[in-house]
Amino acid sequence: MNRFDGERRSGSEGTGQGAGQAAAALVAVCLGYFMIILDATIVNAALPALRVDLHAGLTGLRWVVDGYLLMLAALLLSGGALADRFGARRVGQLGLGVFVAASVACGLAPGLVTLVAARLVQGVGAAVAVPASLALLRAAFPEPAARARAFGVWGGIAGVAAAAGPILGGLLVSAASWRLVFLVNLPIGLVALALTARYVPAPRPRPRRLDPAAQVLAVLALAGLTVALIEGGWLAGAGALVLLAATPAFLLVERRAADPMLPLEMFRDTAFAGGTAVGLLLNFGFYGELLVLNLYFQQGLGYSALLAGLALLPQMGVVALGSALSGRCSARAGSVRPTLLTGLAVGGAGLCGLAVAGAHTPYLVLVVPLLAVGFGMSFTMPAVTSAVVDAAPAERAGLAAGAINAARQVGGVLGVAVLGGLAGPGVGLGLRLAIVLAGAAFWLAAAVAAGCIPGRAELNISRG
Repeated sequence: MNRFDGERRSGSEGTGQGAGQAAAALVAVCLGYFMIILDATIVNAALPALRVDLHAGLTGLRWVVDGYLLMLAALLLSGGALADRFGARRVGQLGLGVFVAASVACGLAPGLVTLVAARLVQGVGAAVAVPASLALLRAAFPEPAARARAFGVWGGIAGVAAAAGPILGGLLVSAASWRLVFLVNLPIGLVALALTARYVPAPRPRPRRLDPAAQVLAVLALAGLTVALIEGGWLAGAGALVLLAATPAFLLVERRAADPMLPLEMFRDTAFAGGTAVGLLLNFGFYGELLVLNLYFQQGLGYSALLAGLALLPQMGVVALGSALSGRCSARAGSVRPTLLTGLAVGGAGLCGLAVAGAHTPYLVLVVPLLAVGFGMSFTMPAVTSAVVDAAPAERAGLAAGAINAARQVGGVLGVAVLGGLAGPGVGLGLRLAIVLAGAAFWLAAAVAAGCIPGRAELNISRG
């Protein structure tokens, strides 16, 4: 029996799922995912206003940004395990509910400490919801070709959300207040919850044990990494020590666990391991580039937050096209490898083209590289997600979704910290080095994909 037969029954039995309901399910899943990824970048536009209104220092502002990413990256694997054990729809709704409630708390926060705490809770809700969303798509679209196209839309939403954050944030801050950057999640989240309850099929839960010891160690390791990158002096050293101690302890616990949060044997599959590495490198380059270009436009050229967001519009404008073409090209080729290689090569070339940016560079010179970066990122993201999720057995779909998204978020944290620190004030040699390093990350990811991802039959087709 094909291993997806049970999935088809659990995903559509009793729901009367047809093309219209599948489309509505896709809209529901993508709305929630849009909101979650949007919050990774929209807050950047609000930082100057936050600094004044809440009397926040630079370190505090960085925690507003990275606290969310930290919890999102650290808890995604547990979110996948929860989705597998208790049911993806139930867990996804819980995650969205927590996220929306925390967004309201952010919007009403009276001070910086409250805001950072609410951002941490936002990250928890996001980490629970994201793996469930991929498991829900897998149930709603049991056929491989249809699922590849659905992943294309889902991945495109992530690119649109990340690129739209600076623009939408600038508009909301300019129109009223930084608080709208968080409160805008309330109507989006409520609509996503209503559509999920009405249209999204519920895959059958699968027996899974939770792995609390490994989860605590994962949080400690990533918290140590974040502290080492954000703080200075002895705190950075302490964070590095925590990272060095927690990482091997995590690996030891996972080797001995009866039902590990991240089964290390999954990395014996070269497609799973390579796809995870590609996801990390992709976000390292893309999220780092977003921050560096914002620094360049705002600090280097003196643009307002809104104008800096609009300067990135060419990059955002091709995201929907790249994502839509990604799923179709992968389905037509029967493999995601050509899609990955094309997207990463184009995106890397665009990033290196942006290295010409300087204090007197005409903006029009940057338009073509911006288009290439946006297209390359959006063309790659759905394909790498599909490669990792399809490399895992069906009963570990939620876990695989958590793994690829955790890798991507860790890559984003590293990219923001490393490339942002390298770029400095936004103009000069540091800017160029940061942009070239982002392009090198894309090209390194292409080399990994060429060596690890199958080049002929799609994994879920060849195993069917």
